[in-house]
Amino acid sequence: MDPNLNPDPNSFSAMLHRPSAYLPLAMSLSALAMVLVCIAIGLIVHHPAVPNPAVREDEGSIAHIWQLLMTVQMPIVLFFAVKWLRRAPGQTLRVLGLQAGAWLASCAPIYFLHL
Repeated sequence: MDPNLNPDPNSFSAMLHRPSAYLPLAMSLSALAMVLVCIAIGLIVHHPAVPNPAVREDEGSIAHIWQLLMTVQMPIVLFFAVKWLRRAPGQTLRVLGLQAGAWLASCAPIYFLHL
């Protein structure tokens, strides 16, 4: 028997291979990467990413994409939780914890830097 084959379809690694499990993770990590790249570019060109409250401008495309990525994943997480929580509660809660951690990691720079 191949040791790489997982006989339990509800194991943690099998759960992570489901689109409703990995899509929110990918979306949160993409949003975090966009924010970090925006901050890095701002530091390189000496243009701070922190907005000036005296200047009322539109947020920009990066902010809108970030908002879309963070909002669109909520129905996917809800679908995952409703579908899998009864079938495999332990593994589902672990995946939901990963999703929540990725979501919070993406929100942290926005909150702490007041972006």
